[in-house]
Amino acid sequence: MSEQMSMRGSGRRETKTMKNARRGAVAAAVAIPAIIAGALTGGIASAAPAGEASAPILMPYYTELDLTGDRQVTTEDLERVGDLLGTASGDAGWDAAADADGDGAITVGDLAEVSSRMVYDDGPFELVEASVIDMQAAMNAGATTSVAITQEYLDRIAEYDRTVVEQGGRPLNSIIAVNDSALEAAAAADAQRAESGMSGMLLGVPVAVKDNYDTVDMPTTAGCGCWDDNWTAEDAAMVSGLRSDGAVMIAKASMDEFAFGFVSEFTAGQEAGESLLVASPYVTGESAGGSSGGTGAAIAANLAGIGFGTDTGGSIRVPSSYNQLVGVRPTVGLASRDGIVPLALTQDTGGPMARSVVDAAAALDAVVGVDEADPVTASQQGKVPESYTAGLDEAALDGARIGFLPSMLGDDPTTLRLWEAAKQSLEARGATVVEIDEPAWFADVLGEGSGSTNEFRHDLDAYIETHLDPDVEARSLEQILESGKFVPSRQGAYEQRAQITEEQYLDWAGPEGTHTTALAEFKVSVTGLLDDLGLDAMVYPSTDPYASLGMNMRLSPNTGMPAVTVPMGQAIDADGTITGAGVNLEFLGRDFAETYLLGYAYAFEQEVGARTSPELYG
Repeated sequence: MSEQMSMRGSGRRETKTMKNARRGAVAAAVAIPAIIAGALTGGIASAAPAGEASAPILMPYYTELDLTGDRQVTTEDLERVGDLLGTASGDAGWDAAADADGDGAITVGDLAEVSSRMVYDDGPFELVEASVIDMQAAMNAGATTSVAITQEYLDRIAEYDRTVVEQGGRPLNSIIAVNDSALEAAAAADAQRAESGMSGMLLGVPVAVKDNYDTVDMPTTAGCGCWDDNWTAEDAAMVSGLRSDGAVMIAKASMDEFAFGFVSEFTAGQEAGESLLVASPYVTGESAGGSSGGTGAAIAANLAGIGFGTDTGGSIRVPSSYNQLVGVRPTVGLASRDGIVPLALTQDTGGPMARSVVDAAAALDAVVGVDEADPVTASQQGKVPESYTAGLDEAALDGARIGFLPSMLGDDPTTLRLWEAAKQSLEARGATVVEIDEPAWFADVLGEGSGSTNEFRHDLDAYIETHLDPDVEARSLEQILESGKFVPSRQGAYEQRAQITEEQYLDWAGPEGTHTTALAEFKVSVTGLLDDLGLDAMVYPSTDPYASLGMNMRLSPNTGMPAVTVPMGQAIDADGTITGAGVNLEFLGRDFAETYLLGYAYAFEQEVGARTSPELYG
């Protein structure tokens, strides 16, 4: 990216323009016209007129010097400051809002500051590790287009996904299907940008969703060959939200068949009796985790801009940890599950998986909302901010009280080393890290089982009745077994789930069911623990290197409370584990506290900068 886009968050790394601004009046007189001319040729195509503000689309750093009221910093704001150059406090026409540095005079330094906050870029575009801000900047400037970005991702999928690139390793196998309409959607996004400018942070950004999200332009297999021809009539509610925000649905990511486990083994697209495993792009002999392993591997290897997974007992957060991604398991009720093939609706939720917290926050904005088809979403009324990017502040941890339980740290040498460094980083950002004395009831919270056995048949039958393509023959667990198109080693699991009666389901997940009651009690208990200790969040490692860590993944689903996981580092040779393996730190908070959790994760991310790009897929 060019120097004009060198700032992130509220950081203050100087741009070339800002350095020039301090070289004196002569240099300033030369620089002003060049800055304005560059902005006018490389800026947003057109901005909303003053007073016609649209929804916020950028984090506060990129909006706080908006002088025209359109919630963006655009060429119009730059022109406003340019017109005021040389005025000072007390002069006629003085506008304090244009005095970015607060020195009482509007100078070329203020002009440079406004320029640095415009989302545009006149430099070359590099796809690998590009954020949504990078993409929007380059597309706004005309340095690239959504069509070009989409084509490059499609080329990377074709080049890398089914290819062995490491001796002794496996192919990624992260993609089940690519969208034949992706380039058409990208062209439509480019046309919209040309006509009316950047309408949102996802306009033209290629997104891959786990293959249990319904999409009208790609089949929805849930990873099973038995449903290779499931062309649904409608998009999942979350996919509709993404499309409405201009995202390009580029591919369906592979997954553990019907989201049963953490290894991401699937049969979609395979002959009966055959299956594939998803590999981590960092160590391709290792699993990408699951059940959203395809999303994890694809986004880590830069095969799409942003990804989405689902999480019942860790299925977003495990592959995020294995693949050095930011993963968000939202509060149950924040995003509709309608149109997503279920595993256990008492705990199912969908959420973003991204290479940065900024990307995750922008993606989350697109998928929240009340949906009558998923009644649990009614609980979010009045609890959703205009934008989750509002919490992205480098100082978000300053003054926060963050608690941890020693029993959730485990004994892995990599995890313990990274935890100690993470604790110091939290404190360096102003947080107070509090060791919690474990309550007697806490083991019960982590020990409560998943609903994936007792709920799967009931919830799957409801999906089949409402969403499954009428031409699909396998319309029950018994017919899936008869098809022979499933992971062979899972036959016993299918048979066990097929035997669950409606009475057993209701005893477990009905209104007075034991599981339903337990989850409600656990939410009250853990929220009360935070309240009693004055804690803003809890933290713990999400996993060990390519391995689970106790029952840590159960805390969020067994309470319904939200969690955000963010990279905290990798294993080194001295650890004696798996060199290069990633481990994430997870923040858990109260219901609908995603704004705060994303803020804490962002501040931590800015402190440690732990994510690395997989060298095998550069």
